[in-house]
Amino acid sequence: MKYILFVFALFSAALSLAQDPNELVKAVRLKIAKVKDYSADVHIKAQVPMIKIDEVDAKVFYKVPDQMKVESKGIAILPKQGLGDLNNFLTNEKAYTCALNGTKMLGEVKTAVVSVLPLTDNTDVILVKLWIDPSRDLILKSQITSKSNGTLDISYFYGAQAKYGLPYKMIFTIDVKKFKLPKSVAADLHQNKKKPKPTDGPQNGTIILQMSNYKINQGISDAQFNN
Repeated sequence: MKYILFVFALFSAALSLAQDPNELVKAVRLKIAKVKDYSADVHIKAQVPMIKIDEVDAKVFYKVPDQMKVESKGIAILPKQGLGDLNNFLTNEKAYTCALNGTKMLGEVKTAVVSVLPLTDNTDVILVKLWIDPSRDLILKSQITSKSNGTLDISYFYGAQAKYGLPYKMIFTIDVKKFKLPKSVAADLHQNKKKPKPTDGPQNGTIILQMSNYKINQGISDAQFNN
């Protein structure tokens, strides 16, 4: 009987810990912290209302704490908020506070929904909302509201690099009116302003990233980011 009570107490304690928003985010942060640098090939498919954007292949380089570079021969629309910027924001645990907003099913996964609020106004981020898989310490969805790009909804899909918190696929949903597009794309959008619009509200677009050929913690020189 004592053994049963002991096991029950451990289970209760673990369940309570899993519902602590700070512990949920900490577990995610510790997984992200395993990555000191990485490079990867990325295929980018952007679908923006009233604009034709060709699919493009690019290469992305990242190095802690905040160095990121994208190499591409075409126009690469690559939102940093869902890549290096989100990771950098979560790494500084003293810069934000967390609140649990219950649970939500994403497919067959019961996620914990956590709101992350910056503690100072000296940041581009206004609010981050995370849907975390507590069994794998992975972010399955995020919603990032920033001063520069409005609100981004991002869905994450994981494969071989899940142990590092690195997805093989990301789907961004953007508000085209607020998102900072490359100048050439923004010019095309400006030229199409006179075309009929189905609504005066937010115009959403999607950006799909397919990541492959990850090279993690193999050492990237600072010089890689100078050009």
